[in-house]
Amino acid sequence: MDLLLGIDMGTGSSKGVIVDTSGSVLATETLSHDVSLPRPGWAEFDPERVWWAEVCQLSRRLVEQAPRGSRIAGVCVSGVGPCLVLCDEELNPCRQAILYGIDTRATEEIDILTAELGADQILERAGTVLSSQAVGPKIEWVRRHEPEIFARARRWYGSNSYVAAKLTGEYVIDHHTASQCDPLYETRHFRWNDTWAERICGHLPLPRLVWPSEVVGHVHAEAAEETGLPVGTPVVAGTVDAYSEGFSVGVRKSGDQMLMYGSTMFLVQIIDAYHSDSALWTTAGIEPDTLALAAGTSTAGSLINWLQAVTGGAAFDEITAEASAVAPGCEGLLVLPYLAGERTPVFDAKARGVVAGMTLRHTRGHLFRAAYEGISFGIRQILDRFDDAHVAMRSVAVGGGVRSDVWVQTMSDVIGRPQFIPEQTIGASYGDALLAAIGVGLVPPQTDWARIARVVEPRPEYRALYDDLYATWQELYPATRPQVHRLTEIATSAHQPIV
Repeated sequence: MDLLLGIDMGTGSSKGVIVDTSGSVLATETLSHDVSLPRPGWAEFDPERVWWAEVCQLSRRLVEQAPRGSRIAGVCVSGVGPCLVLCDEELNPCRQAILYGIDTRATEEIDILTAELGADQILERAGTVLSSQAVGPKIEWVRRHEPEIFARARRWYGSNSYVAAKLTGEYVIDHHTASQCDPLYETRHFRWNDTWAERICGHLPLPRLVWPSEVVGHVHAEAAEETGLPVGTPVVAGTVDAYSEGFSVGVRKSGDQMLMYGSTMFLVQIIDAYHSDSALWTTAGIEPDTLALAAGTSTAGSLINWLQAVTGGAAFDEITAEASAVAPGCEGLLVLPYLAGERTPVFDAKARGVVAGMTLRHTRGHLFRAAYEGISFGIRQILDRFDDAHVAMRSVAVGGGVRSDVWVQTMSDVIGRPQFIPEQTIGASYGDALLAAIGVGLVPPQTDWARIARVVEPRPEYRALYDDLYATWQELYPATRPQVHRLTEIATSAHQPIV
């Protein structure tokens, strides 16, 4: 029996799965981890002790559960992204990995590069304006603030390409991840922007570009020893976890859209022609020569987890029941869910959370429902921009947050659209297994393992209420931005300056 191993390294956990060529899941394993937040605006992982260590543990556990007589025919790893991992000649990380848009340290470098290269030129060539999501400014930050580390570095990776290098020794990056390494990549033409890349990366060579389903190499002896995978096992490139998750649930055709309910919300929509918008990300897709629009919030499940902790740590079922008992609209309570700044469409690293309309009548249940509504208003704001691409949408909801019925129903009510819930919601690791199966030739490229289990329809009786609340919610951020920015500056100045 030929089996495929998929592993995803998420923000809060890593998950692995073994799947056969029909898409049936034989075994799953999960390991939890915490993000390192050493300073305000910083978010990091130790790539060796978290990503690689967990890939090794998950591989060993899953290989041990493979049926006798079977073989692991291919492996594919996805991960959070885009991230920056700088390594020396021996593939030793030179510093902690700098994470995607939740790490907002490079605000000055964003301004420097935007002024130097031109905002319009960046949008036209890279497909997005520079923001905390972009890798280029983070490389520039290391060059300016940690010059000894930058000088020692010899190669740079994303999360999944770092693991691919650990498995095979190959220096590659997939087209999709590269297209989020703004402004280093020309999305319209699926190639590196050599001039800008040389300006920002300096002595660091650019990795070879591959598509996420391509075999990039084979497991070498040292990696086999650590992972338990057989020497010579084909390794498929993989990509950023959100895109692999979309792939896992059949988001493949123009107009298909994924709503990922995770630590953050992430949206992917397949488009049939190049379209750029300063409030969104235009990226390469997973399949060769395809394009997608993307957007992402900075909090979602992480906000719910935070609320759960600071309100006493009640069980998830308890707080869900309390939120469900509160009427839509939360008796006039609104939440801006910007506890880690905000990515699309605000692009404001200095944004912070705001609770408006609080009274003595409001309870913990009101807070949780208001948080779900605030997250949903943010998604409605993004979807308003997606509509400008003039592509009909079919929204597929995925991720751990889908198990919260109140969240999913609130989302449909706020955005006014049905959401299709797939039968299999394991996530990106399942998409990785499918990429591996395609990459090694065990299934045709058009294979789709997704099956829809149910549809969550919007309730029309709440449409007018949410239209009214949404209009007020949209006014809340610009009305409080000056005060919030000042508070952010006060909090930042309480720490030692970066030299």
